[in-house]
Amino acid sequence: MVAQGLIFVIQAYRFFSRFWVPAFGGACRFYPSCSCYCEEAIRKHGAFKGGLQALGRIVRCSPLSAGGYDPVEGLRPHGAGPKI
Repeated sequence: MVAQGLIFVIQAYRFFSRFWVPAFGGACRFYPSCSCYCEEAIRKHGAFKGGLQALGRIVRCSPLSAGGYDPVEGLRPHGAGPKI
């Protein structure tokens, strides 16, 4: 229920941003775009974990960031070490 509400807000943002983004000449630095990333993270991991992952992406999206390809990754189980 919460996840669906968050996804609705993201889709509304994506719809209305079509009107103001061209005025500022901006485009997302990352691929997929931040709104697509947030939606996919919430769909894949749920409202809490996906929301945290989405929040981390929004924080990384700054003018000082190089951007690039940044897909939604799976979360490692609790206590799992780094991937080798």
